Amino acid sequence: MSAFRVAILTASDKGYAGQREDLSGPAIREIVEANGYEVTHTIILPDDQEMLAAEIARICDEDVADLLLTTGGTGFSPRDCMPEATLSVVERAVPGIPEAMRLFSLKYSQRSMLSRAAAGIRRRTLVVNLPGSPKAVRENLEYAIPTLAHGLEMLRGEGSADCAR
Repeated sequence: MSAFRVAILTASDKGYAGQREDLSGPAIREIVEANGYEVTHTIILPDDQEMLAAEIARICDEDVADLLLTTGGTGFSPRDCMPEATLSVVERAVPGIPEAMRLFSLKYSQRSMLSRAAAGIRRRTLVVNLPGSPKAVRENLEYAIPTLAHGLEMLRGEGSADCAR
């Protein structure tokens, strides 16, 4: 099995405008590379639902990555729209991933219950929304990444169809 390919999409008005350094995208890169994944694409876009949805769809449709990890845009701010962008283009929702991450994160911060993160599949790419803070990215991704590998194997047709144990 070859390494899984990862795209990283950061939603940040200030990051896009060059007014704030993106720390969450590099945190994602560090974690996935430490787990043997290959980063094939990174991009920072503003909190614009149409732009985000178009980039998510393009990454999936052009087979840029097996796993698309997004950061930012999952909160309550009026401009936060990553879950809406994600759910508008995925073909199959995967609610268990963000549900599990929220549950795990509650032991670190009660604010994790405010995350609106979503996840889903488009074609053969798994899309997972992560929070915008580097600390929360680390907590969530380090928790989820071992299990995501099984899902990615299944999407690529490399896993066992008999998941019952």
